Amino acid sequence: MKKNESPKNNKKEVIELKGKIIETLPNAMFRVELENGHEILAHISGRMRMHYIKILPGDEVTIEMTPYDLSKGRIIYRHKKI
Repeated sequence: MKKNESPKNNKKEVIELKGKIIETLPNAMFRVELENGHEILAHISGRMRMHYIKILPGDEVTIEMTPYDLSKGRIIYRHKKI
């Protein structure tokens, strides 16, 4: 394995989907309904937490998931309301 081919830097294994926040849960977790109708649990990414981006029920978000556990995800972007 080369120096910059560590498993952490491998973005090829990530699945990005869009969804809508259904419910806010304790410990900064959210129930998200994906575009395909599935519901998953998701938490806020560290970058969003660092910039104090608030997420409320009804917000459209982009979720990042790993193929190893399709029931959990990470919220990486909150889409702007028009």
